[in-house]
Amino acid sequence: MSFDACEKVRYVELTPREFRARIKAAPIAYLPLGTLEWHGEHLPLGSDGLQSSGVMELLAHKAGGIVLPMLFLGPDLNESVNGTDFYGMDIYGFRDQSPTQLDGSAYWVPDDLFISLLRAILARLKRAGFRIVVAHGHGPSNHCFKQYKAEWEKEFGLSLFHMWRDDESDGMGIQTDHAAANETSIMMHLHPETVKMDQLHSDPAVWPVAVSGDDPRVHASAQKGRRIVGQQTERMCKLLGQALITL
Repeated sequence: MSFDACEKVRYVELTPREFRARIKAAPIAYLPLGTLEWHGEHLPLGSDGLQSSGVMELLAHKAGGIVLPMLFLGPDLNESVNGTDFYGMDIYGFRDQSPTQLDGSAYWVPDDLFISLLRAILARLKRAGFRIVVAHGHGPSNHCFKQYKAEWEKEFGLSLFHMWRDDESDGMGIQTDHAAANETSIMMHLHPETVKMDQLHSDPAVWPVAVSGDDPRVHASAQKGRRIVGQQTERMCKLLGQALITL
């Protein structure tokens, strides 16, 4: 099955006629699990959603389907200190210190609220006629989706996918670190105009605040991002093609 690379794939841009045509050809919905979250001084706060939606739009052009608007709310580690809430990299990024509120992070919701939100979205997508849903993005959001995947497949009669592999140790998966070489490379490829490497300290001995993974100053590149995205879109196209055959 082939699709026109010039066709619109974003749900919010489709007319009803365009929606009917795309869902008939491939009833796949793509849900970017984004955040508004610190991703180092060099990456935009919406990096999670920008990466996942960027890859999903490429998938929609190649495998068919429709890309939903990105979410910006998600779960994460959370703790309150003296009446102040801290979450995600506020805590992970300062393991040997007290939690520190990082500029721009505004996404955390409790697990039960996020689970309810995902269930409601899946129910609406089922009603709209989708048969397959691909959700991916922010790490803790991915983990939540994976945790309930089998349960929700039975509940809603949908085939559910994410973009992580069983083994991501090679650094060539989609969003497998936090603002380090993997995510920075993907952003360099998909959204190069948003990456500001000059905002990171030039001294490699000074580690970037709340960045987790291989040093992006040393290991990130647009070429690596292109390889990652190319390999993973090809892999997902095969999986989704097989899923469409079995519907």
